[in-house]
Amino acid sequence: MNYLQAAQEITEVVPDFENEWKETQNRNPYTIVRAFTERIKNMIRQNDRNLLLRSLQKMDKIYTDGDTVLKNAVETTFIYSLDNCTAFCSEEYRKVIFSHISANLQQVYSRQIYSHGI
Repeated sequence: MNYLQAAQEITEVVPDFENEWKETQNRNPYTIVRAFTERIKNMIRQNDRNLLLRSLQKMDKIYTDGDTVLKNAVETTFIYSLDNCTAFCSEEYRKVIFSHISANLQQVYSRQIYSHGI
């Protein structure tokens, strides 16, 4: 899957995403993942669990089926922002969110969190 196909996938879950995506001038895998991550952050803040859980599944599909650049965009944009997104959530809500993230993405998350970057 390339980033244009990913945009179509996201539109299946968030129909108005297409309008936002079409307004973006610099279209690439990173901008689409960044825009979808922002949507997911808003879902978390608004406690929109139904849409959030479907969006997390879609992000996993994008990661699983995506080309190398798309996978890298998910790892460096979405996964990197997870701590920030869930920082002010209750422990229970945070567990719900992480329970709907695939094992592959959880491994990437753990690798990022526990690597020292030195």
